[in-house]
Amino acid sequence: MTGFRVPGRGRIDPIQRPSFTFDGRPMTGAAGDTLASALLANGVHLVGRSFKYHRPRGVLGAGVEEANALVGVDRGPGRHTPNLRATTVELYDGLVAESQNRWPSLGFDLGAINNVFSPLFPAGFYNKTFMWPRSFWERLYEPAIRRMAGLGSAPAAIDADRYAATNDFVDLLIVGAGRAGIEAALAAIGNGERVMILDEQAEFGGKLLSDPARWGWLAEATARLGAAPNLACLPRTTAIGLYHDGFVGAVERLADHLPIGVATGPRERLHRIRAGRILLATGAIERPLVFADNDRPGIMLASAARTYLNRYGVAVGRQVALMATHDSGYQAAFDLAEAGVAVAAIVDLRAAVDPVLADRARALGIELIAGHAVTATAGAKRISAVTIAPADGGKERRIACDALLMAGGWTPTVHLWSHGKGALAWREELGAFVPDGEVDLVACIGSCTGAIAGTGLTVEALPSRRDPATFKAFVDYQNDVTARDIRLAVREGFRSVEHIKRYTTNGMATDQGKTSNLNGLQVAAGALGRSAPQVGLTTFRPPYTPTTFGALAGMAKDALFQPVRKTVIDGWAEGHGAVFENVAQWRRARYFLKAGEDMHAAVSRECRAVRAGVGIFDASTLGKIEVVGPDAAEFLNRMYTNPWKSLAPGRCRYGLMLREDGFIMDDGVAARIAEDRFHVTTTTGGAARVLNMMEDYLQTEWPDLDVWLTSTTEQYAVVALQGPRARDVIAPFVEGIDLSPEALPHMSVAEGGICGVPTRLFRVSFTGELGFEVNVPAGYGRAVWETLHREGQQHGIVPYGTEAMHVLRAEKGYIIVGQDTDGTLTPDDAGLGWAVGKKKPDFVGRRSLARPDIIAPGRKQFVGLLTDDPKLVLEEGAQIILDPAAPMPVPMIGHVTSSYWSETLGRSIALAVVADGRARVGQALYVPMPELVHRVIVSDSVFYDPEGVRLRD
Repeated sequence: MTGFRVPGRGRIDPIQRPSFTFDGRPMTGAAGDTLASALLANGVHLVGRSFKYHRPRGVLGAGVEEANALVGVDRGPGRHTPNLRATTVELYDGLVAESQNRWPSLGFDLGAINNVFSPLFPAGFYNKTFMWPRSFWERLYEPAIRRMAGLGSAPAAIDADRYAATNDFVDLLIVGAGRAGIEAALAAIGNGERVMILDEQAEFGGKLLSDPARWGWLAEATARLGAAPNLACLPRTTAIGLYHDGFVGAVERLADHLPIGVATGPRERLHRIRAGRILLATGAIERPLVFADNDRPGIMLASAARTYLNRYGVAVGRQVALMATHDSGYQAAFDLAEAGVAVAAIVDLRAAVDPVLADRARALGIELIAGHAVTATAGAKRISAVTIAPADGGKERRIACDALLMAGGWTPTVHLWSHGKGALAWREELGAFVPDGEVDLVACIGSCTGAIAGTGLTVEALPSRRDPATFKAFVDYQNDVTARDIRLAVREGFRSVEHIKRYTTNGMATDQGKTSNLNGLQVAAGALGRSAPQVGLTTFRPPYTPTTFGALAGMAKDALFQPVRKTVIDGWAEGHGAVFENVAQWRRARYFLKAGEDMHAAVSRECRAVRAGVGIFDASTLGKIEVVGPDAAEFLNRMYTNPWKSLAPGRCRYGLMLREDGFIMDDGVAARIAEDRFHVTTTTGGAARVLNMMEDYLQTEWPDLDVWLTSTTEQYAVVALQGPRARDVIAPFVEGIDLSPEALPHMSVAEGGICGVPTRLFRVSFTGELGFEVNVPAGYGRAVWETLHREGQQHGIVPYGTEAMHVLRAEKGYIIVGQDTDGTLTPDDAGLGWAVGKKKPDFVGRRSLARPDIIAPGRKQFVGLLTDDPKLVLEEGAQIILDPAAPMPVPMIGHVTSSYWSETLGRSIALAVVADGRARVGQALYVPMPELVHRVIVSDSVFYDPEGVRLRD
């Protein structure tokens, strides 16, 4: 044995020697190493510090179960990733890794003072200690706790990596490529099915990779898999969640194992897999044992030690001991002994040991001490000895060792099964839960079913003769949760395992309890005097392992985070001084600046033009839905509050849509184009939401209706002409449509042509002026806009943006859903009771409108506000009170929803929702603002042309 490398062992390439650094210290490994195996090969056992007590910690496992060896990896600018498991980080030349949660260094961490004062930090100490004196919380406690909290350093730079996503469709998905998964795949590929098999490790084989006796079979089997044309093999791919209807989310790591500068493609790929059937071959995770000071570096799972030896050619120590309550741990000791490593002893809590195992231990010269338990360990930054004693009491004995292996049995990996709502049953002989019953499309195979070789003894915690306040038996390594903490939670009244989990934080670390949940459950069960099934198991939730935000976001970053949607008129607006704003997913012109203007001047000019002459407005972003079919009118009658069956073709109607709870969801104008066809508009931000709701009801509630729904939002460009000269502008270009007020009155629609292209011409207004909305195929939108704008010059036409539109509609008291409503307003609250069909038998939300709380007095109602100072523009969102002299806290009776300077009225105006608002018209109320409390008078919500004469001309 050279150093900690064992010649002739492992699947590594000892010729290739990649260099890496750990905390700035240069080292070399072997091709095929993980960071953990390379560190162990270099004799490094201290790799991190625990979260709460900052105790020295070493490698515990060899895979995703790792709770201790968390590191940060720096792959260059913008590529720092904290909290990676050293056991799953593949070594490459130039890797830069650092330990975490320590200062000033890993070897000398001042945070370890917490361990000295650990009696002051029991479970729940946070909520007990920092409640008094209350004034200290913000000034002392919170800043200090925030400085100490967290694991690793969050990246400071923008993520420089790219990510991808794909959709996969297969007949059979196999999760896990150990023996059971490979055998299932070999059987399936002969059936002609489309099969996918994935595994989180870099190569297929699972635990077979740690068993040289099976490598011949593994090589033959993987070669057959690779040659199958109907099989997709995905190594380095973790199934992070199983959802309904055969849907699985998986993340494939594409670049993290490659040297810096080599990777040119995406770092990770998210697979959205839809499978006809799913086989879970997810295996099992070895459980650690709970005994005093079981967390020293050098103490690890027996299966991990076997993996490091046989897969990576690394001996985890020169003098090793094993503490076992399960047969499987013996093989690790035997393999190490055969590799030339001294095995000091096998300590087995069971009095009766399998004679075959006992004979082999004797043949290898290993002392077997049955009926004993580890009661303590010694060592500072690495274990140096264990103390053992008979399980039933007796004389203690000390055994020197530099590594201690734990074999506490196996926990079936049932996370994905549980994600799919699969039931679990307790298996007493395993001390674990196993899949039970059936789940549609999903089955479990292999050791995740509980088919685990070997026998064992389930234990709650091994005995200790030490002072429990000084010596700690850890259950959750990462969060420093001890058996004592769990028993304390029980003493303090917690009975539910979910409550115990949250009180102690057991199982809440980044490993999500993979090595702690079952031990914590059994400690709690023992303290409660109940069986484990009576206490229950915490809920497993996706993701199975920590997942990068980049993988979940995919290409949705930077400019693609939310692609900018532009209308066909956007380019013209940009060239004419438009200042833009984002509305939902659209970029819209907010106002058009001229030389020497600010926003206030530009908006005032645009408003004057609409009121006195004509304005042109890009309304293309309005949601548009074509509702077609013999039952189209009946469908809208059920979806909207208004009656629709009586609406004649060629006429329009304002539509109000409610949620099932009776509150306003969206509004818009719908036009009946023909008996069986409606053109329905929605708010810009509500288009997708309204269409989804319509489809939901059509498919699930009223499948008998003969109706088709089609989104036409981007089919039409919409040019709105508003103002008393609007008719004059469009008249020369309209074909086949009589524009007279008698033929095309307000709230009507006609089909014809404009500028030589087809149009649906709406006579509608959101400004209170004569208005037309010209709908043309989007490809012609800009040409029509430019033609109308050019012709309109002789009529003083002015392009206006969303800010002027907001002012103009506010002067008329028209609501904007989402600004003047907040999800709690009913039609009556908003002054839209007239839009509710009184004779309609039903519509979405109708029954909720009769709820006692909906019709109770005191509800907030939509009103106007006028300030004493006509030049004062209130702050939107400002609260409204009755009495500015009232003692604190002052009761709030409403808030300002919209507030503007009205150039038309020569004063400020505001809209608001106020408790019993309509009954308060004429009453003085008060609006506190940062500099002063302002007096306002409640008014009607319509400030301009209340009779509506101007829009009917």
